[in-house]
This record gives sequence, structure tokens and C-alpha cells, in this order.
Amino acid sequence: MNGQRFFLIGSLILVAVIAPLVLLVSAQGQTTTKTIQAGDYRLSGPYTHKNLTIFLIHGKSIVLSKNFLTLQEAMEQKKVIVHETKTVSELAIENLSNEDIYVQAGDIVKGGQQDRMLATDFIVPPKSGKMPIGAFCVESGRWAKRSGERAEVFSSSAEVASTKELKLAAKGARSQNEVWENVKVAQDRLSENVGATVNSPVSASSLQLAVENDKVRETAGAYIKALSQIPNAKDDVIGYVFAINGKVNSADVYGSSALFKKLWPKLLKANAVEAIAALQKQEFKPATTEAVSAFLVDAEKGKASEKDVTRRVKLVTREDEKNVFFETIDTTGGAWVHRNYIRKE
Repeated sequence: MNGQRFFLIGSLILVAVIAPLVLLVSAQGQTTTKTIQAGDYRLSGPYTHKNLTIFLIHGKSIVLSKNFLTLQEAMEQKKVIVHETKTVSELAIENLSNEDIYVQAGDIVKGGQQDRMLATDFIVPPKSGKMPIGAFCVESGRWAKRSGERAEVFSSSAEVASTKELKLAAKGARSQNEVWENVKVAQDRLSENVGATVNSPVSASSLQLAVENDKVRETAGAYIKALSQIPNAKDDVIGYVFAINGKVNSADVYGSSALFKKLWPKLLKANAVEAIAALQKQEFKPATTEAVSAFLVDAEKGKASEKDVTRRVKLVTREDEKNVFFETIDTTGGAWVHRNYIRKE
């Protein structure tokens, strides 16, 4: 293995046969089909700041029906409303625009009766009307509007779940209690490593407000400054893998470079927060390209299950003892939109 490109071989042939087909456009403008899996990715890097290491994933973009608005974009542009339902585990989302809106599992919406983390990848079609969407509470101590906010709707979505444990609690175990436990763990670790209590006096249990803490922002800012520009000069970057303290953590890959680059700042901010929470004094061995390559390939081997999130969105999950892999498919075009790889260990 040369550290730059890796391919599926041997037993992975079966996986390649059953993998979802995606649409690509040929140089002549004709639609062709191709199976894209981990073996078709090319890695570059590593790019490291302190204990956070990034490997970029290069590959061909899939032809999507439209360019998605992200949830953050749509909220900032007043093109979507996330409604409070007064049910902790379910909100309502309403697309006011003529564009598709992509919601990613782990997106945090601020406001309402309490801050929530959205539970699943979701595509909100144009002029959707109110649609139910699963959620988890990431602020256990509040059930009333905060000053300057509205109780009936949410005001922003600038953050995403910032630790692997939170993601696994929501996407894997689907446990509200585990989400609350891991919010507290993240707050305690951040407080220890930035040298100040990050819990807000406005709402001590809010993960959102902890991430907004001045010391957290200042510390995360150094990571962001060092790493934020690395995908910009490359047109074929469709995702990335990150490692913390030398251990491979997770990967996110998208159906297009454009969608990845929209989400990159939000994702990097969350990775920086997770790296701060996990900061350790002892030295560690850097993650290698070979370890990253093996992680991506191995995660696609797990036993598969499928779930229809909506009529349009299908979620495929593959899981074994070490890894879990989530693939979000837009059934209107038969193409995957997002792949999330998580190392469970």
C-alpha cells in the first residue's frame, strides 16, 4: 500500500456487488452508473494541529438532483422553520423555499423549550409543510424560553454534536439518557482542559452554551485557524477522516464536494471541541494513512440493516464489534448523500 490510494480486494468483491449504485455524468454529458466505495477514495494528508489530525478524502462527486441548502444556511436565510412541539423526542421542520434542505444527524438547533440535537439525516423537500423529525435533548435542565429567544421555534443551527460518544448514543443506542450522560462528560472534560467552568449560568446543562463559552471558542480557534483552509485548493475533496491523540475516530463523506465544503466549517469546529475535550499530556503515535484506509474499508463490511426515514430518505447501517457505518440514500435519484464512519472503540 503506497499511502495514497487503496482498493477493495478479495472478500470485498461481494460488498462491491451489493453497494448502492450512484449516478455520474460522463464527459459527453451522458448519465452512467458506477459503484463508489471506500476502495475508490484517495487520501491526502495528514494535516495536524496538536492532537487533531485530518486526512482528506478525494473522489468523484455524485450527480445530485439539486444543490442542497444545509440546515444552517436555510435557518440563516429564513428559508426553514424548526418548530417546537413540546415533545422532547420529536420536532417539526418546515421548508419555505423552492430548494432541498439537507439536515445531518447531530445538527443542534438552539432555542425552543430546550436545545435539541436532530436524530437522523433528513432531506426536507421544497414547500414541505410541517414534517416530523426525531430529536434528542442536549439541555436537560430547561423547559422554558431563554431571554431573547422564542419558545415556539428554534433560532439557529451553528453547531453539531461534538463527540463520538454523543453520536453513538443518538445514532446507535438511540438513548436519551446516554445523550444526557455524554453531554455532561463533554462539559466536564472541556472545563478541565480549558481551565475554567464551561457550564453557562444561564443554563448549566446546555451543550450549545458550553460550546459557546469564550475559553472553548478561543482554544478551538487555534485548531480552526490551522486546519480550516486545507480543502480549499482541491476540487475533488468529498470528505475527511479525523484522528484524536493518534487514534482514528470518525469519517464523513458526501455525495458532492460542494456539499462537503459547505459543511466543513461546522464539522471542523465540532472536531476541535472534541479534541480539546480529549486533550492529554502524554505523547502519542500519529495516525497513519494505512490505519485510516483499513478503517474505511473495514467499516463497510459490517452486517447491514435498512430503515426508511421518509419516503425519500433511506438509512443503511452496517455494524460490527469495532465500527459502525451509516449511509444516507436519496431514493429519488438512487444516490447516497452522506456516509458516516465511526470507530466504536
